[in-house]
Amino acid sequence: MLSARLSALIISNIVDAKIFNRAPVRLLLLLIAIGLFAWIVVSTARLGLSRIFVKYSLGTGNLMVADKAIEMSPKDAEAHRARAAVLTLSQSLGDSAGELERAVSLRAADYSLWVDLGLVRDQVGDTAGALAAFDEAVKRAPFYALPRWQRGNLLLRLGQYDSALNDLNQSAQSNPELIPNFIDLAWNLSHGDPKVVQQIVRINSKTAHTAMANFFASHGKPQEAMSEFQAAGTTNDDTRRDLINRLFDKGSFAEAYQVWSAANGVTAAGERPPHQIFDGGFEAPLSFDEGGFSWRIPRRLQATTVSLDSSQPHTGSKSLRIEFAGDSNPAIDLVSQLLLVEPAQRYKINFAARSQEIVSGGLPIITVTDAGAGHKRLGQSLPLLKGSSNWNVNSFEFATQPTSKAVVLSVQREGCTAAPCPIFGAISLDSFSIEQLK
Repeated sequence: MLSARLSALIISNIVDAKIFNRAPVRLLLLLIAIGLFAWIVVSTARLGLSRIFVKYSLGTGNLMVADKAIEMSPKDAEAHRARAAVLTLSQSLGDSAGELERAVSLRAADYSLWVDLGLVRDQVGDTAGALAAFDEAVKRAPFYALPRWQRGNLLLRLGQYDSALNDLNQSAQSNPELIPNFIDLAWNLSHGDPKVVQQIVRINSKTAHTAMANFFASHGKPQEAMSEFQAAGTTNDDTRRDLINRLFDKGSFAEAYQVWSAANGVTAAGERPPHQIFDGGFEAPLSFDEGGFSWRIPRRLQATTVSLDSSQPHTGSKSLRIEFAGDSNPAIDLVSQLLLVEPAQRYKINFAARSQEIVSGGLPIITVTDAGAGHKRLGQSLPLLKGSSNWNVNSFEFATQPTSKAVVLSVQREGCTAAPCPIFGAISLDSFSIEQLK
């Protein structure tokens, strides 16, 4: 459109120029300008149509369409890149490299074309040619992540470790999204040695330390994860929750508690926690889908409502009220909390409960289950009374396994002999505590 306007302007200027008052000269120049205008319009149209063919060929992998794009615009680097991509899909890698060589000859300043050429040359085993192409890409975009990332990976395979790691570090620093991939590469290169990984990945940023903390947590290295997490400094709730969940998945409960308790002001980071139930009296606000060590309440419970009640607490100013209004899954944890414990020890759970006209074949119970592999049930209370408006203090004991690190304290229901298993009524709970027995 701009070219058409320019041609129109040239025509107008030629017509209006006083120096060309002679009619034959003016006519000749006018015809030249009109021809130039027509050529520009046709060229623009051909390029536009060629680009349509380029997109179609890339979307369908149709080589004939890619050939047509080049026929219409033989000096368009994008048309040659498209044909190279289609040839790569058909495993014609040698021909693909040739097309990319033609593309870079037409647009040598485009680093991405050099990267594509390097990748194809590498696939056909032309290592020297691939490295030369990546060198050209880095020269044209020295601060971009992709060229250095590709060259670094190739240098790594060639055994040029210092140059490779320098490229990879610069690449990941330019594009933080590459940091997790770099850490994983360093992990494999070091055969799972966290210290070597820390030496390889030299990026000193919050993003890098957080990514490394998550990686170590997911690979069963909780102490190294804690070190990197502390090096990251101040983090947001989502970052902490992500790390806690990764530590949970690997059974690193004590380290997860350090992260959670420091953020919630329960204990100082690194301090060994006492055996305790957090907010056993339900004085704090309820947090649905909590992922730490406070009370966990699923956001959606079938025919069940969980709330705080200040009308008649056992101790303090509130108690927990659970109302049942129909069929629900007895195996679901209605309310639960993760507790740290010692292996091969005996404990006692204390709590107060009262109920209102409970009707069901599966009454509410309090259970303790090992949080580790197998999730073995270690103990449970007697079923809560069907109807008792007064508070009753209950307790039950359980023994941890030799491998136990944490247990889950839960409010559940007894299993029913038949399905469905509805339940109606309400229970109130308060004054939970745990004590280690001698």
